[in-house]
Amino acid sequence: MADVMMTLFAIVIVGYVAGKLGYLGGDFDRQLSRLVINLTCPALILSSAMTGELPDRNYILPLLLISAITYIVLTGVAFLLPRILTNKREDEGAIGFALMFGNVGFMGYPVVASLFGHEAVFYAAVLNVVNTFAVFTVGTILITGKNAVEGPRFQKKVLYSTPMIAAYLTMAIVALEIDHIPPAVSQPLTMLGNITVPAALLIIGSSMSNLSFRTMLGNHTVYATTLFRLAILPIGIYYLCTLLGFSTFVVNINTVVIAMPVATYGTILCLKYGRDTTTITEVTFITTLLSMLTIPALATLLF
Repeated sequence: MADVMMTLFAIVIVGYVAGKLGYLGGDFDRQLSRLVINLTCPALILSSAMTGELPDRNYILPLLLISAITYIVLTGVAFLLPRILTNKREDEGAIGFALMFGNVGFMGYPVVASLFGHEAVFYAAVLNVVNTFAVFTVGTILITGKNAVEGPRFQKKVLYSTPMIAAYLTMAIVALEIDHIPPAVSQPLTMLGNITVPAALLIIGSSMSNLSFRTMLGNHTVYATTLFRLAILPIGIYYLCTLLGFSTFVVNINTVVIAMPVATYGTILCLKYGRDTTTITEVTFITTLLSMLTIPALATLLF
């Protein structure tokens, strides 16, 4: 599993170097971000339900339920805890996003596969349905913030964005047990979806290239956020869901998904809505780096 984590982090470094050399950055990053959000990510979501393997129906509803409970809890954390972790009001949304959302689609799948086997990727995809809904609803509110005159800048059309439509369709595929998608549909979607991981990681690396080395080392707020994202919140969710009576298998997969470093969508949404990427990029960098140690440690400690 350490090899998987190092491989993903290496792509971030490539993005950093490409940004420094001028191959990435500026308008190109913004356009690539739009491509990832509106095209390749929906393809990734849909293709995750087109593996051709029929999952155990007994796990599907518990996974959806545990994910819903998890993100209800994390929503409260995301809106309350940043007020304690930082005294900069403008950073509260980015920190809240970092606390709430792990890198499920980009890093969660390969890590889950390495721990539980390839067949478990589908279950991670089921968990990702709720995550996707939350990213483009609650996550959008966290990143865009609130304005005293305009109120929340959340737009209802987000509910009908291409990632959300893909999430709805994926849920339908799961519920209806449609396990024979024609290759003419599944293969192009899979190829498009495969662009998402490297593209998103390159965007993160490129965003880092705009930061000074000292800035990338973070500050006490970044490290406090990292401690909650990689350790305190996953362990807390693990014991909460165990007490609620979920099966060990369901709790373990959900915990691994929650233990991922900060979701790359934080940086992407900041670029899309014209927000400062400094804080979200710092905490994404630090959590991605340290997750190479914390995820194996957490798996050994809890499982």
